Amino acid sequence: MTEGITSSSVPVVESMFVDGEWRAATSKSTFAVTNPATGEMLAQVSDGAAADVQGAIAAAASAFPEWSRRTAYQRAEVLFEAHRRMLERSDELAKLMTEEQGKPIRAAGIEVKYAADFLIWFAEEAKRVYGQTIPSARADQRFMVLHHPVGVVGAVTPWNYPISMITRKVAPALAAGCTVVLKPAEQTPLCAIEVFRILEAAGVPPGVVNLVTTADPEPVGTEFVSNPAVAKLTFTGSTSVGKHLAQGAASRMKRFSMELGGHAPFIVFEDADPVHAAKGAAMVKVLNTGQACISPNRIFVHRSIKDAFVEVLTERLAKMKAGSGFTEGVSIGPLIDADAMERMQRQVDDAVKKGAVIETGGMRLTADGLDRGLFFAPTILAGVTDQMDIYREETFGPIAPVIVFDDEDEVIQMANDTEYGLASYVYTQNLARAWRVVEQLRFGMVGVNDINPTSAAAPFGGVKQSGQGREGAHDGILEYLDTKLVGFSI
Repeated sequence: MTEGITSSSVPVVESMFVDGEWRAATSKSTFAVTNPATGEMLAQVSDGAAADVQGAIAAAASAFPEWSRRTAYQRAEVLFEAHRRMLERSDELAKLMTEEQGKPIRAAGIEVKYAADFLIWFAEEAKRVYGQTIPSARADQRFMVLHHPVGVVGAVTPWNYPISMITRKVAPALAAGCTVVLKPAEQTPLCAIEVFRILEAAGVPPGVVNLVTTADPEPVGTEFVSNPAVAKLTFTGSTSVGKHLAQGAASRMKRFSMELGGHAPFIVFEDADPVHAAKGAAMVKVLNTGQACISPNRIFVHRSIKDAFVEVLTERLAKMKAGSGFTEGVSIGPLIDADAMERMQRQVDDAVKKGAVIETGGMRLTADGLDRGLFFAPTILAGVTDQMDIYREETFGPIAPVIVFDDEDEVIQMANDTEYGLASYVYTQNLARAWRVVEQLRFGMVGVNDINPTSAAAPFGGVKQSGQGREGAHDGILEYLDTKLVGFSI
């Protein structure tokens, strides 16, 4: 779609999909989409405003009665077809993702497959929205529990996983019988456009899915919260924005689910293999260049194996290659924007000022043409303490802070000492210890000797200020269903 584009030949894309039609924003305004690895402008897309959101919500509300009356099998058929079409276009979608978001092409291909998994999983779950009968104490009474779609869903998705985060919300909503208005991240609207083209081609009726692209997300969030036609809000993004939206939704008694920030601990006990643990830490730390809510933010290593662990981690991160995601051997893509770059340097500078030691990295990469993009070296900080910003703040980048501990109770206390509670990791060969630690960690997900505890079939979500609700698994479709009790007197 964007191959060979120059600044003088940038396409203008009518990116609003409302009531089954592609159209420009009401104002005819557009905004630029750029490649974070090169700074190249890829396209100009429609810049929607409040009027566009209102029109999309009205279309979704109008389409809801007919879509919700379709059988689960009919809704599933559409999702199965979308799954087929997404896999058919997987190479094309991966290429677009690498251009627009920056991740290496292999990682982009993995994400497209992950996105397709949600389509087929919820196609199957649509047919498993079961009811229930409950015995009554009265001989002449029968109870029945039914589930019905909540209605119109306002969805907001992030830039770091620009395709899979769409299907993780849209697929269960459609499977449940809801209609959707989606606002993708302003950094990655092109990926969202192509997902919606797939849904359109798969036979989703007009008004059932609607797309509003905008450079300013605030009017969209305000309309989602205030418009009485929107029954549920689902959001993935920062904790600060999520809390603001949740407060607005709660004041109007709207359903909401929030997948927010993380500050994952990665705990390596003395009985773990330090080489194996360091390899795992290196892989998950630079997942999506560290721009993933499940990336480790604090790496706790037992004092007795700290040196061996840091040696391997340093060796692994130091030789990772940064650059364009299309370049062979590249595993480190660009940061998404200048604000992210500023946060990396600020956290490193603060840590060093307060006594941390840089084992590798610690700076922006500018050699060999990397100055055109936003690249930060994979970094290890040793000697990190709880007085440093990085100990408390989510990094969302390729910086690995290493903290030494001495005993199990101490590290559990340190790991839980955060307002976040999304992912966590434990490396140990002691089964009893693994169970003890899993039960005490206050996080929504724990990987035991496992750096990827995620799947379309598994519930994803956090506790504390990492959000509410779950995505994926059977739990994911329940987020879009209301429960109705029916009592019969016979």
